[in-house]
Amino acid sequence: MAKKNAQEMSFLDHLEELRWHLIRSTAAILIIGVIAFIAKDFIFDTIIFGPKKADFVTYRFFCNIAKTLGLNESFCEGPQFRVQSRIMAGQFSAHIWTSIWAGIILGFPYILYELWKFISPGLYENERKHAKGFIFVASMLFFTGVLFGYYIISPLSVNFLANYTVSKEVFNDIDLASYISTVRSSVLACGIIFELPILIFFLTKIGIVTPEFLKKYRKISLVIVLILSAVITPPDVASQIIVAIPIAILYEASIIISRIVLKKEKKREEEQKSLTKNG
Repeated sequence: MAKKNAQEMSFLDHLEELRWHLIRSTAAILIIGVIAFIAKDFIFDTIIFGPKKADFVTYRFFCNIAKTLGLNESFCEGPQFRVQSRIMAGQFSAHIWTSIWAGIILGFPYILYELWKFISPGLYENERKHAKGFIFVASMLFFTGVLFGYYIISPLSVNFLANYTVSKEVFNDIDLASYISTVRSSVLACGIIFELPILIFFLTKIGIVTPEFLKKYRKISLVIVLILSAVITPPDVASQIIVAIPIAILYEASIIISRIVLKKEKKREEEQKSLTKNG
């Protein structure tokens, strides 16, 4: 059963409890953000502008593959553009917001921890037991998605968009905010997408999704995956396939997770029925 004090808490008590969880989460984001703000050179020169450099690890990897297979070696040159700031407070604003987003991304496990502390008192003991690894698994999936977005999606997008031209009369001098937005969107989108198994886990727990449902709409889901890949990647087949493969794998893993959750739910129901009969 849920804890007694959680059951007896009033609506205002719950709001007060939520307020403190939000305050602690915000404090964690700000603390990490301040550290990121101080580490400006590393955050910008090494991380943010990493996909802009021709010697970025992803470009070297695809360059070696292209040389080996005798394909187009455009990745060997890397993106060709300059980053500029056309607003008086543009660089300072970018510094502030990048630090905040760094706090959100790096503080994600703690934010999950605070969320878990808020909802766990309302769960049954066996539900809390089965979800002990929730924070670890969700964090690992999120950071895996973030790394995938940073090392795969960001460089693919930056390289394609930076080298794309409609005329030799147009030079690619990219605005600082636009460049950071491209990298940030790629990273966050992949981090969220990689949480699919966690989402399926909870949707199965509350009875909205079943393995049969996921199997039935597998083909439609595959089309959605391809469309999603086309949205977050450059419009070339190779890039879309690179993105579609891990998402498709996550979908198949979600089917397995849904099946496992459903089996455990049925087993728990049978055990409760058995206890009721014996009682």
